[in-house]
Amino acid sequence: MNTVPIFKKADVHGRGAKASCVGVPGFTLVELVLVIALTGVVAAGLMVFFIPATNSYFDARRRAGLTDHADTALRRMARDIRIAVPNSIRSPGNQCFELLPTLTGGRYRMASDVVSDAATCTSATCSAPLDTSQSSTGFDVLSPMPTLPAVGDWVVVGNQNPNDVYAGTNRTAITAIANAPNAAFGQQRLTFGAQQFPLGYAGGRFSIVANNGGAPAVFYICDGADGTVDAQGNGKGTLYQLSRPFAPAYPASCPAAAGAAVVTRNVRSCNFVYSPSIGSTQQRGFVWMQLDLSESNETLSLSFGAHVDNVP
Repeated sequence: MNTVPIFKKADVHGRGAKASCVGVPGFTLVELVLVIALTGVVAAGLMVFFIPATNSYFDARRRAGLTDHADTALRRMARDIRIAVPNSIRSPGNQCFELLPTLTGGRYRMASDVVSDAATCTSATCSAPLDTSQSSTGFDVLSPMPTLPAVGDWVVVGNQNPNDVYAGTNRTAITAIANAPNAAFGQQRLTFGAQQFPLGYAGGRFSIVANNGGAPAVFYICDGADGTVDAQGNGKGTLYQLSRPFAPAYPASCPAAAGAAVVTRNVRSCNFVYSPSIGSTQQRGFVWMQLDLSESNETLSLSFGAHVDNVP
């Protein structure tokens, strides 16, 4: 280590000052280069331990994000499956399926109220049961509905086959909703377009499908997922939710996803399998769903099953 001489100058009054040399520590260029080189060696040694830990953190974060996206998408589809109109699920292939989510539902009056009906009454003052032997324009709702329907929503009764509700043989649009004229008659009275409904199951159950701007049906479509990834290691496919009007014919293939809402991206592959009837009673179905998501060459596979109540 060397010292650098510092000289004192004369003061402002002109008095001379003896020059003196004070030792100040300093570094030579060689010493600075050695310090930089040693620091680099130490930093490189530390990076051997830090880089894997950092990469592991980002990998775990990426896997957590993929898990969240896949789980949210599967739960969203499972929710719509569980609240769908019985027997309304249609699946033209393992890349898509269609259904009719219900807004609410309840039980309709199946017979007149012989206790509360007056001897002489009008349609506005009598109870209003649903007569499936002829065309009807309304009925009393016996059970509370968690969500009240709106004018234009659809009443569905006794859906036995997938195409029935889409073709309109067992549904009609609501034209008015009001409280029942007598509390003994029920909760509300629904008025709708003239329709002869099929004979439903015991208990008089009905479903309400929201009109949703004229597009009440929901199609989940896995588009572009061919099992491979792009140059960045991301899945090429996208899972869409398409709302569309009633289509009477059973779909022959998955529809185009143009204008559909995105459910999740980076889909590497997907598989939807619908069994409409399982067990000896054949009153319930099952939908098996699998999603494989890939991002930056990290792939996550998640499966989910949803039971379907096909009893109208």
